[in-house]
Amino acid sequence: MRRWRPLPDHERAYGDTRGARSAELSGIARILALMRRSAMPHLASLLGAFLAVAVGMGLISAGLLMPLAGASGSVTKATVQGFNDIDDEFTPSVLAEQSKILSADNKVLATPYDANRVVVPLNKVAPIMRKAQLAIEDSRFYEHGGMDIRGTMRAFVNNLGSDSTQGGSSITQQYVKIMEQEKALRNDDKEAAAAAIAPTYSRKVQQMKYALSIEKTMTKDQILSGYLNLVYYGDQAYGIEAAAQHYFSKPAAKLNLAESATLAGVVQSPGVLNPRTNPEGVQERRDLVIDRMLQLGMVTEKSAKKAKSTSVKKSLKLKKNEGGTCTKSVDPYFCNYVMAYLRTMPELGPDPDARQLAVTTGGLRIKTTLRRDWQLKMERDLRSTVPPTNSHNIGAAAALVEPGTGKVRAIAQSSDYKIGLKRSTARYTEQAWSVPSEYGGTRGFAIGSTAKMYNLVAALEMGMPITASVNADQAGPSSPHTYQYNYFQDHCSGANWEVRNDFNDGGTITLAEMTAQSINTAFAELAHVVGSCKLPKVMDRMGLQDGNGNQYGLVNDPNTGEKIKGEYAISSIVLGADASTPLQLANSYATLAADGKYCPPNPIEKITTARGKEIKIAQPECKQVLKPGVARGVTQLLEGPIKNGTARGAQLNGGRVAAGKTGTTDGHRQSWFVGYTPQLASAVWVGTPITEKRMDGVVLNGRAYGSVFGGTIAAPLWKRIVDDASSGMPMKQFTSPSQEIQSGEQVSIPSVIGMTQPQAEQALQRAGFSVNATLINTTAAAGTVVGTSPSGSTGRGSVVTIQVSTGRAPLPPPAPKKEEPKKEKPKKDNKKPKPSKTND
Repeated sequence: MRRWRPLPDHERAYGDTRGARSAELSGIARILALMRRSAMPHLASLLGAFLAVAVGMGLISAGLLMPLAGASGSVTKATVQGFNDIDDEFTPSVLAEQSKILSADNKVLATPYDANRVVVPLNKVAPIMRKAQLAIEDSRFYEHGGMDIRGTMRAFVNNLGSDSTQGGSSITQQYVKIMEQEKALRNDDKEAAAAAIAPTYSRKVQQMKYALSIEKTMTKDQILSGYLNLVYYGDQAYGIEAAAQHYFSKPAAKLNLAESATLAGVVQSPGVLNPRTNPEGVQERRDLVIDRMLQLGMVTEKSAKKAKSTSVKKSLKLKKNEGGTCTKSVDPYFCNYVMAYLRTMPELGPDPDARQLAVTTGGLRIKTTLRRDWQLKMERDLRSTVPPTNSHNIGAAAALVEPGTGKVRAIAQSSDYKIGLKRSTARYTEQAWSVPSEYGGTRGFAIGSTAKMYNLVAALEMGMPITASVNADQAGPSSPHTYQYNYFQDHCSGANWEVRNDFNDGGTITLAEMTAQSINTAFAELAHVVGSCKLPKVMDRMGLQDGNGNQYGLVNDPNTGEKIKGEYAISSIVLGADASTPLQLANSYATLAADGKYCPPNPIEKITTARGKEIKIAQPECKQVLKPGVARGVTQLLEGPIKNGTARGAQLNGGRVAAGKTGTTDGHRQSWFVGYTPQLASAVWVGTPITEKRMDGVVLNGRAYGSVFGGTIAAPLWKRIVDDASSGMPMKQFTSPSQEIQSGEQVSIPSVIGMTQPQAEQALQRAGFSVNATLINTTAAAGTVVGTSPSGSTGRGSVVTIQVSTGRAPLPPPAPKKEEPKKEKPKKDNKKPKPSKTND
């Protein structure tokens, strides 16, 4: 038998190729004859495989396969044996698909993914879509056994009759090739991914062997379903469901003929045939698909004509906010928070990167605690009061949590989300002001007088009653009182400290009054009485940290800038000079609403796999960090600012009870209101987020505010937010504190009569009392103590006033004056009310 040889290079390049092509056709006839005569069961598959490989690589038209036609029986047997020896074990992997982040009421918030894919069963793909894909890719799919010899021959003839090289791969072969690539990409093996689609002889033979194998282990519908979910449709849409949603904003089950033909045509070259960027080229390819469907009898002439009359460009309904990254989420700030939180969950993987991969490839359904309706109203309230475009560069943010569970119900801010900025502004930022830096937020903002709550907790824990008083030093806006560094405990003090009050205040002041009016020197004195180093311990127990996750109030090392463990600034732990975030502050205050139980903030309700199996997740552990009586006593004190103090604008509708505290930093740079009801806790911040500056002469939306305090904007905003969220909730009351908390533990007052004033003060302070002194005219030696008020016993930590002798006899009482008839003064109608005191 004469052996066929390839044409010489010069004949292929310049000579008449008609004779060569005729010889090649004769070679094909010999191959087919050999296939018919063979009794070996795999010979037909072998030769078909080699033929398809050669066609796919464009080798037959080069004459390179022809020697096989004249091969001896021994060569054929050896080749068949070699093909049989190729590994045919092929296991499809689970496809990477997008996950869904859902709100508490199952609204889609984001769809994070590495590959934008949603796996659906075949019955969720429109029959017309299945037909369109088969028509243009493999019309005999349901007839062949993994390799379509007829299609291969058609491609072969096309290659002989034109300068193009047409492949003959079946749907099954394409499925194998793309699945190998997918598995390599999931293993982050870029070399293997490139090799999977490389047009090499060995790779194509291997993939053909796999195709023959899976035709025995999978049904045709399973293979087609896998292919439709796997194949790339361009524009980052993987699989038919994601493509249908992306291009037409509808599920694959509802695709019509024109849409189906559009998508089916894209598969050939998704990089070029992109409906979004090349609608004209896609339309030409779509019409070709429709013509092929008509030729195969899949559609009628009427339906084909109607489908082709539709413009691809006009039919597109590109889906917005579909995900991939949080940038495309309906709420990017919350999305970033959730994605960062998921990286901390051990149930999703051994390390943060593995957990991220599980979210972006695992098709998880992540149900969050977010109440989307509350969040939308919160955002509306913030932006309507503090618009992003205001000339003062003021921003606003808020967080809403559920006491006793830590569930994060809403976070929002007044800015617009934008990435790629060299510098954030009050209008544009990608940082969430409501959450700490660990979760995509910031270090936070100085919390001001909201820190005073922890001082009250420490006082009640040491046994002071809520009726107790302190002796506050006199101070005003321009006349500060200077506390010496050694007036407080060594590691919770620092340098000498100047403290101002917003109004001239001082003297003996009750806990209730100093809380309602937020008197700074009174809280400085309270810190001295209870021991200032107790305050950071209380803050730590109640979950307050700065926005970087450090213990609140730590001093910065002047050389390194790092926090010094165990060293605290008195200005931070008493008056809130350090920074935190609305979420951390709201959740810490929620401890009081939950009768002293602290629960870490948690945005995750439930996670299920792509197949609907719930993943068992450990909810954050709640701890009883305060005695219920202490929490109830502090709550009673914190009702004061709302009832008759600095936050009267925060009174809720319908008489619903609430407690809370305002906060304003030096120079009115940051302002706060943090409050709670028995069911909700919320913090609202209004301030300067980028460059701190005074908020004086502020005008927002045409409304003039002057100097901004916590009660000016933040407290009324808090009221609107909590009123909205509380609507429809039952009216609950706070539990009243016990009589012991009300009146305190009664302790004996040491006998100090006859002591000098310094001796008496030292003895009383050692016993846990705050001391006040008054002069009284008596004949006792000057400077000696002649009495106390009260005497005997009083509540622990109360103020005891000592009476110090002047050494002079008391003056005789004045003689009674003769009463004269009173003259009536005319009444004036133009009296102006005195302004109320609002220290903050």
